Amino acid sequence: MSFEAIGIISIGEMGLGIAQLLIAHKYRVLTYAADRSELTQKRAWTAGIELRPSLQDLVDTSDVLLSIVPPRDARATAERLIAASSARTAVRDTPLWVLDLNAVSPHTAREIATLFSAAGSHLRFIDGGIVGGPPREIPSSSSSPTPEDNDKETPNWHCPRLIVSGPDKLPEEALTQILNIRHISEKVGDATGLKMCFAALTKGFFSLAIQSFTTAEGLGVLGELKELMSVFNPRALEMAEKGVVGMPPKAYRWVGEMREIGDTMRGEGGFEAEL
Repeated sequence: MSFEAIGIISIGEMGLGIAQLLIAHKYRVLTYAADRSELTQKRAWTAGIELRPSLQDLVDTSDVLLSIVPPRDARATAERLIAASSARTAVRDTPLWVLDLNAVSPHTAREIATLFSAAGSHLRFIDGGIVGGPPREIPSSSSSPTPEDNDKETPNWHCPRLIVSGPDKLPEEALTQILNIRHISEKVGDATGLKMCFAALTKGFFSLAIQSFTTAEGLGVLGELKELMSVFNPRALEMAEKGVVGMPPKAYRWVGEMREIGDTMRGEGGFEAEL
């Protein structure tokens, strides 16, 4: 099976990076952004992403659709996609493959999978999560490109890993490799669960760093804390300072994600709600 048109909702930092990666590999990338800000629409247009006139048109035109939205919007986005897919069977005889790559708990992922299953076989749901930063092109090591460099069809990219699980696998191997997809099990919820466990360690560390730095500042010992860390745990200090400074633009997404992490620890790990 050969896919040509890849839909993405929405074109944030990660969505934009994945779109640029796909465009570099000659895929058509589509989105619906009429309900998004003018800045988002301009970002998509500048990157060469096709702006579709409606969500239904996006669903009907796409071969694969990637859902990359804040965790709080994951279920509502799934419901909108399902509602918009009602006419797909009249215009397409192939299913729409939906990769739900949102940072949600296994419980939420299973609920969303149930919605897609009930909608019909024209929709194929794949549970997933993204680990790592947005794709970015790796600059050529040569300051003066050779003719061989110019003849390359696509540049090299640094990509995050897309962890997926569930009974269905994306049937196009080329797209699987480009997106760095790793299928880990046949069970819906395993991919999101792995993502939540990873995020608990990374985002949890930054949360503790904020509390620790804030408390140390209140005590008047922040300088001493950083000095101790520079001597005994310099890598943690570097991570903390870099992560805390870079967090504010992402904080609104992290609130929902931390709640989904808590849901994962309770539902899958057996921890009490108070922990």
